[in-house]
Amino acid sequence: MTMTVRLARIDSRLLHGQVATVWTKTVAPNRILVVSDTVAQDELRKMLIVQAAPPGVRANVITVEKMIQIYHEPLFDEVKPLILTDTPQNMARLVAGGLDFTQTGIDIGSLAYSAGMVMVTNAIAVGPSEAAALYQLQAAGLAIFAQKVPTDKRVDVMPLLAKNGFKAEAK
Repeated sequence: MTMTVRLARIDSRLLHGQVATVWTKTVAPNRILVVSDTVAQDELRKMLIVQAAPPGVRANVITVEKMIQIYHEPLFDEVKPLILTDTPQNMARLVAGGLDFTQTGIDIGSLAYSAGMVMVTNAIAVGPSEAAALYQLQAAGLAIFAQKVPTDKRVDVMPLLAKNGFKAEAK
C-alpha cells in the first residue's frame, strides 16, 4: 500500500487562501505536503507555509527526493496528502520517481509569468521547460487540467499548449 493522494496541484503560489480553505475542505487531506527543493532551503518561506495551514491539517515543506522516499515508505501509508509543487518540472520529477497520480490527475492553479513565457490562460504562464514537463506528465497517462477552485469547470491544459506553439517532443 502507499499514500492515498487527495490532490496533486501545481501552483507557483503554493499554499495560499484558496488551497488552505476551499481545496482542503473539498478533498479532505490529513496533511499538506509542499514539495520544492528551493522552498525547502528557505527557512522563512517554510515557516510562512506551515503557519498558513488550516486548522486540523499539518503542512510540511520537503524536497522532491524526500517526497519520493516517503511515498514508498509503509510508515506513511496512512497519510492522505494534498501535494503542492511550485513547478511542472517538480511534479514530473515526482512522477518519474514513482508517485501515482492517475486517480487525481494534475491540477494547475497558477504559474507565474517570467521572461520567455506565454500566458496560456489568465493564470498560467508556460515556457519551453514547463511545456516539456507537462507533456512528460501527459505521456505518463495523466490528465492535466486547470481548475482554480473546485467549483470551476476543469479545463484541459494540453490543447492550450499546442494552440500557443508548444509541441510534444518526438521521442
